[in-house]
Amino acid sequence: MNTQTILITGANRGIGLEYAKQYAENGQQVYVTVRDPAQATALQVLASRHSNLHVLALDVADVAAIKALASQLSSLTIDILISNAGTYPESAFGRTDAQAWLHAFQVNTMSTYYLAEAFLPQLRRAPQAKLIAMTSKMGSIDDNGSGGEYIYRSSKTALNMVVKSLSIDLSEFNIVVAALHPGWVRTDMGGPHGLIDTETSVSGLRRVIDQLNTAQSGQFIAYDGKVIPW
Repeated sequence: MNTQTILITGANRGIGLEYAKQYAENGQQVYVTVRDPAQATALQVLASRHSNLHVLALDVADVAAIKALASQLSSLTIDILISNAGTYPESAFGRTDAQAWLHAFQVNTMSTYYLAEAFLPQLRRAPQAKLIAMTSKMGSIDDNGSGGEYIYRSSKTALNMVVKSLSIDLSEFNIVVAALHPGWVRTDMGGPHGLIDTETSVSGLRRVIDQLNTAQSGQFIAYDGKVIPW
């Protein structure tokens, strides 16, 4: 088995925590970030069981903090960077908070760009690095048949455009960039009525990541491998 180095943001719960669990159990070198490691109880328990799982503090809304972490990890070669940290402030017509909207763009959209920029040297060292942005079908304009959720939808639609541009700009470095949809998952963010659990979602996402190649760079893909219309 080839050991890879993987960096995952937002790993304190849900999909990020499951990514950390599966990759650590698979024997990869896994670096995960959370805003407050001391409060990430489940992650700390997982890290206590796996010496190959390293927990780091990061607020992805803080660009200076992203740059500082990249400097701290400057000697790494990163094979897979998963930009997973996200926020879901509920919103509806007549009920949207401007500050929450701005913060959602910092976390859901801008962080992926700044992670790519800050960690480019580490990604370039890998034979074919993969930069993964966890997006959502709710960011698909084609799929929007119910309206509402202005903040979350717009931040993920914007993220999809960031992914597309990054796939073009980073192609010269042989870095594959993709926007992945995890499905409707039963998590704190997805709610109790989700159609699949985190284990099913992340197992599928990992298969998609493993199979990604340069021809798929810039695509919007679901956990089951199906391409999603923009």
